[in-house]
Amino acid sequence: MRRSRPDRPPLPPGFGTIWTSVAIDLVGWGIVLPILPLYGERFTKSPVTLGVLVASFSVMQLLFAPVWGRVSDRYGRKPVLVVSLAGTALGSLVMGLAPALWVLFLGRVVDGISGGSVSTAHAAVADMAEPGQRARLIGLLGAAFGVGFVAGPAIGGLAALFGARVPLLVAAAIAGVNAVVAVRRLPETRPTDTVAHVVEPPPMTGTVRRLILVVFVATSAFTAFEATFALLGQRRFDLTIASTSGVFVGIGVMLVFFQGGMVHPAVARFGELGTVRCGLLLNGAGFVLVAVARSWLVLVPAVALLTAGQGLLAPALTSMVAGRARHDRRGSVLGLQQSVSALARVIGPIAGGFLFAHVGVGAPYTAGAVLAFLAFALLADGVHEEVTTR
Repeated sequence: MRRSRPDRPPLPPGFGTIWTSVAIDLVGWGIVLPILPLYGERFTKSPVTLGVLVASFSVMQLLFAPVWGRVSDRYGRKPVLVVSLAGTALGSLVMGLAPALWVLFLGRVVDGISGGSVSTAHAAVADMAEPGQRARLIGLLGAAFGVGFVAGPAIGGLAALFGARVPLLVAAAIAGVNAVVAVRRLPETRPTDTVAHVVEPPPMTGTVRRLILVVFVATSAFTAFEATFALLGQRRFDLTIASTSGVFVGIGVMLVFFQGGMVHPAVARFGELGTVRCGLLLNGAGFVLVAVARSWLVLVPAVALLTAGQGLLAPALTSMVAGRARHDRRGSVLGLQQSVSALARVIGPIAGGFLFAHVGVGAPYTAGAVLAFLAFALLADGVHEEVTTR
C-alpha cells in the first residue's frame, strides 16, 4: 500500500470543498474578463469607458474586501463565501441581460462588491491549517487562479459561439450552482471562541504593515507586466492575438505548477520568508530580461522566471500575513490585503501603460525590476515571528 509522505500530510477535512468552490468561482471570472470589453462595445465605443467598466470590479474590491473580512471574523467564513458566490451569480446575470450601459455597470459593480471569496477562503484555510502546512494549502488554493485563467476563457470562447450574452449567462449559472452547493457542503472554520467587532479596524503590527506594503509593490509590478505584455509582443516579436493568448495560457499552467507543487518544498527548505525573498529575486531577474529581450532565447526564460517568482511569492506572502494576524482578526487583515491587491491591480496597469507609451517599450519592466528589488530590501532585516497559531 502506498504511504503518504511524512512531510506532506493529508489535506485537512473540508479543504477540497473550499478549493473546488474557489476554482469554480474563478472559472466564472475567467469567462467574463476576456470578453467583457468586446461585449461592452454593444453599448459604447469609448475605450476609456470600457476600461472603467473592467476596472470597476477592482475598485469595488478595494472598498469592500476589508468589510467582508471583518464580517467573516464576526459571523463566520461560510456565510461570506456563500454571499460572494451568490453575488457573482447575480452580477453576471445582470450583465448578461443588460439592456443599457448603466445596467452593465451595475452588474459589474455588484460582482465587485461581492468579490470577497478569495481573502475569505484564505482565512478559512489559515484557520484549518497547521502553521507548517499553511503555505502549502494557500499555494494549492492559489493554483485555482491558474485553473480559472486557463479554463475560463476556453469555456467563454465556446459559449460565445451561441451568442454574445451566452458566456455571461453561463458564468451566472456556474456561480449560482456553486452557491447552492456551498450552502450544503462548505465547512465553517472560524474558531468558535472568536469575539470580534465588525466596526473596529484590525490591529496592525509593523510587520504586517510591511508585508502588505510588499504585496502592493509586487502586485503593482506584475500587473503592469500583464497589462503591457501584449503590446511588447506585438512591437518586438510580431505576436498576434492568438499567439499572445497562448503565452498567457502557458503562464497560467506554470502558475498552477508552482503554486500547487513547488511552494511546499520551497517553504520546507527555505522557510516562508526565504521563499518570499526567492520569489522577489526571480521576479526582479525576469523583469530585467523582459526589458532587454529582443529574441525568444531571452524572452522565454524571462517569462519563466517571472512566472516562477510569482508562483512562489504570492502564496508564501499570504501565508506570512495570515500567520502574523491575530486569529480573531485574520479575516480582517486578509481582507485588507485583498483590498491593497485590488488597488495595485488598478494602479499597476495604468502606470505600466503610461511608461510603455511615454518612456519606452522596456520601461514598465525596468520599473518592475526596481520595485521587486525594493520589496526585497523591505524584508532585508527579516520579520518578526508569528503572533498567533491556529
